[in-house]
Amino acid sequence: MTTTLITGANKGLGFETARRLVAQGHTVYVGSRDPERGRRAATELGARSVVIDVTDDASVAAAAKTVEAEGGLDVLINNAGVEGRGPGNSVIGATEVTAGMMRELFETNVFGVVRVLHSFLPLLQRSASPVVVNLSSGLASLARITDPADPAHAYPGVAYPASKTAVNTITVQYAKAFPGIRVNAVEPGFTATDLNGNTGFQTVEEGAEIIVRMALIGPDGPTSGFFDASGPVPW
Repeated sequence: MTTTLITGANKGLGFETARRLVAQGHTVYVGSRDPERGRRAATELGARSVVIDVTDDASVAAAAKTVEAEGGLDVLINNAGVEGRGPGNSVIGATEVTAGMMRELFETNVFGVVRVLHSFLPLLQRSASPVVVNLSSGLASLARITDPADPAHAYPGVAYPASKTAVNTITVQYAKAFPGIRVNAVEPGFTATDLNGNTGFQTVEEGAEIIVRMALIGPDGPTSGFFDASGPVPW
């Protein structure tokens, strides 16, 4: 039995990914900051719930102890993230962004990923087929945001793309450091979720496709890559 933890899984892409992996036979931990929302989601999905706030060292360490005590971990999906939109659901551009805004967003999107990896790596290293999937974005691709013909070029925000580019670097460095673990970043596409005020044009079913696909890879699967539903994404 494969055991999977998904952070930020009580709604949106995390919830849909959990639903699909439960259907694949995984024992899934629905990670959520809110205990009650996590429990409700887990009950609906036939999954387990674990309280985990990726911005808090003690919360992440406690979650790791819980998962370890209940049998260990094979797949970690770092899904929790924020975009940090402003008033009226506006994207915060270069004129308005501050260091404080960047710091707050990086606390979840970047430091949170490292915090969770640090606590759960010992469990993953005990697995026969460990996998890490880090949620990135097409906006993390320097090739795409510098190409005037690509829709990503028009996105004016600073903090969110920068945080996801950092996630891509983290993905590569951890993949090199732990060759026995399949570590990849994925771009789910512009999906309608609370993260973007439900402005995305994809459904969560469409967005979860690449997350689920990369969560299911075996020991011979790719590592140190960046993928969307169509294949590799340029860095």
